Amino acid sequence: MSRKVLLSFFSIVFFLNVSSLKAQNTQKEKQPLSTILNILEARHNISFSYADETIKDKETTLPSEDLTLVNLLEFLKEKIKLDFELLDSRFIAIKRLEKEKDNYRVQKLKEIVVTNYLTNGITKLNDGSISIKPESFGILPGLIEPDVLQTIQALPGVLSTDEKVSNINVRGGTHDQNLLLWDGIKMYQSGHFFGLISAFNPHTTKRVNIYKNGTSAKYGDGISSIIDIELPNDIDNEFKGGIGFNLINTDAYVKIPLSKKTELQLSTRRSVTDLVITPTYDQYLKRVFEDSDFSKSSNNSISQNETFYFYDINAKFLYDISKKDKIRFHLLNVNNKLNYDEQSTINDRDEALNSKLSQQNSAIGLTYTRDWTNKLSTTYQVYVSNYDLDATNYDIFNDQRLIQENEVYDGSSRFDINYKHNRYLKINGGYQFSEVGISNLEDVNNPAFRSFIKNVIRSHAFYAETSLLSNNAKTKLKIGGRLNYINKFKLFLAEPRLRFSQRFLNNFKFEVLGEFKHQTTSQIIDLQNDFLGIENRRWVLSNNNEENIVINNKTIYPVPVIKSKQLSAGIHYNKNKLLISAEAYIKKVDGITTRSQGFQNQYQFINSIGSYEIQGVDFLLNKQFGNILSSWISYSYNDNNYIFPSLNDGKKFPNNADIKHTFSFAGAYTQNGLKLALGLNWHTGKPITLPSSNQDSNDRGITYTNPNSANLDDYLRADCSATYNFNISDVTRATIGASVWNVLNKKNIINTYYTLNDNNEINTVENESLGITPNVSLRLQF
Repeated sequence: MSRKVLLSFFSIVFFLNVSSLKAQNTQKEKQPLSTILNILEARHNISFSYADETIKDKETTLPSEDLTLVNLLEFLKEKIKLDFELLDSRFIAIKRLEKEKDNYRVQKLKEIVVTNYLTNGITKLNDGSISIKPESFGILPGLIEPDVLQTIQALPGVLSTDEKVSNINVRGGTHDQNLLLWDGIKMYQSGHFFGLISAFNPHTTKRVNIYKNGTSAKYGDGISSIIDIELPNDIDNEFKGGIGFNLINTDAYVKIPLSKKTELQLSTRRSVTDLVITPTYDQYLKRVFEDSDFSKSSNNSISQNETFYFYDINAKFLYDISKKDKIRFHLLNVNNKLNYDEQSTINDRDEALNSKLSQQNSAIGLTYTRDWTNKLSTTYQVYVSNYDLDATNYDIFNDQRLIQENEVYDGSSRFDINYKHNRYLKINGGYQFSEVGISNLEDVNNPAFRSFIKNVIRSHAFYAETSLLSNNAKTKLKIGGRLNYINKFKLFLAEPRLRFSQRFLNNFKFEVLGEFKHQTTSQIIDLQNDFLGIENRRWVLSNNNEENIVINNKTIYPVPVIKSKQLSAGIHYNKNKLLISAEAYIKKVDGITTRSQGFQNQYQFINSIGSYEIQGVDFLLNKQFGNILSSWISYSYNDNNYIFPSLNDGKKFPNNADIKHTFSFAGAYTQNGLKLALGLNWHTGKPITLPSSNQDSNDRGITYTNPNSANLDDYLRADCSATYNFNISDVTRATIGASVWNVLNKKNIINTYYTLNDNNEINTVENESLGITPNVSLRLQF
């Protein structure tokens, strides 16, 4: 071997050794924590959220690459004496260590604002949305369990004018304008007990995200809001379960690790109303059936032997094929059933026939996710959702049988791409195809009449959006759009989306949200007594007609594609456990029909196309005292008006959901497993139309004053609740609870309308809210 070759060999060896030592020294040298966090984010596809002050002047060494995420967080916590809280599979909050856990902490983070918004478990995010975690949920007045759709009504701008979760008005919209997703699957039924209880078991729900504006481009439909319910999606190889009981239903759930790569989640819930009569059931029964055929028995017929029950079952199977590939299988069925006998004595002969109502929503779906790199991942989901509402109504006195059916078939597939270049730049895009078919059947035997209408719409959507974060994390911009194409109408719809937030003076944040959206499904009312008067809304599809069309002696009423535009701006202050939030908005919705608004005045049987426009302000003041007491005041004002060119001389008039002023005050106390909550809810009465003082005695109809020119009396309700949890053993925990809805037993009239009797005299019909309604619960978790 020549001297030159030998010299080259030793030079290379020396260089490699020096490089290796340098790399090892770099590994052992302390570096700024911000630098370490950027490296770890790219390495593990995670995101740290923190205030700048929290990590200022902090240094540490770079952790080893072979550490698991849990061990990595323990390493960092020990080295730099900060608390690392894993919010979900990707987001990690960094906070200063506290001697005592603060159940009501307010923490401003880099990409997420973590604040116990109203109570523990409710978080307001930087994108303007609200996130609810039932597992860590605190307590709200009147609720002893984290009912998803009852909980969101505590948020400013969200209200139910008739106390039903099947009629939630978000910023003046109707309930069908809310997109309800269960693990990514669109649902068409939201309530049990025909609207008084959420149809989704909160004890198997990981998170609920609520968007009132500025929604992500991946969401279609839902021109008023998005309610996105997520189930646990990660396998933690830990067995969990629980059972519970209250005066309405009993439930059970279990999470079973089948292997290191597979897990099964099961839950079921069933009412006890057909087995035992409780005070809560009595109040619910009175509320649901007070204005239905069930409670309108004449002297010639009576209804008895009623049987009512509901149940829901859901299952999720998780399979991690590899570190990069995951499959999730989803299954859900929710069901309400009512049967009652109608008896009558005709010509000295007793007759009895059975009327019934069934409502159910079943769904099945499959999701496949692949992480191609630490920066790039894709998700493919396909699902089928089916809604079915059937009613058979016998009228013995008139010898009539009426069958009504409303069925929805919704099949969808979506391919989603997520690319995270770094903390400051993220890109999301994808494609969605959906096919929705809706049918309506009406069959009468006397006189013989049958009508069956079915429509199908197929649509395609491409979407993309970019999220930008400034270097100092004070400015965040998310801008995107969705391009939709509806085959049947040869219609293109472009929908921009905007979310912008700017932090200033450390404790203030200014945000602007905007969106264009559309939807082709809506609910209408043909007659108030449809489906026994209990669930009188039926789903229909847009036909894009502008006037009535008669086909085969059937009148096809116009149902346009509903389009909305919304813009909002807000300012928020957050310091020393004091949150002050104010948001102003304007929303315009075109393409609504009178049949979708539930008129019970001169427009009840008129078919017309119009719009509504609402301007409003939502305000919240939330103050937390130590880790024991949280109190809040919320106030909403809005001005909500219809414009129907062919009605009221084309002049605007108040919307049926025009609740001008809404006010709530509440407080929650937590100490050593004991939780107490007390609250007051008040709002102005909804608009109604009064009969005119000048009635024509020869006219078999009612002459009305100007539409919605009067209001019901103000609504007032006080609620309270209490829970206490304690350990039974090392692995079993118990929670007992009690609540009272409408503690003062205030008689609130939530709707008034007018009818004519056989003598052509006007009758006033008033619907009352729930009276004093107690409930108790017992829950075991293991």
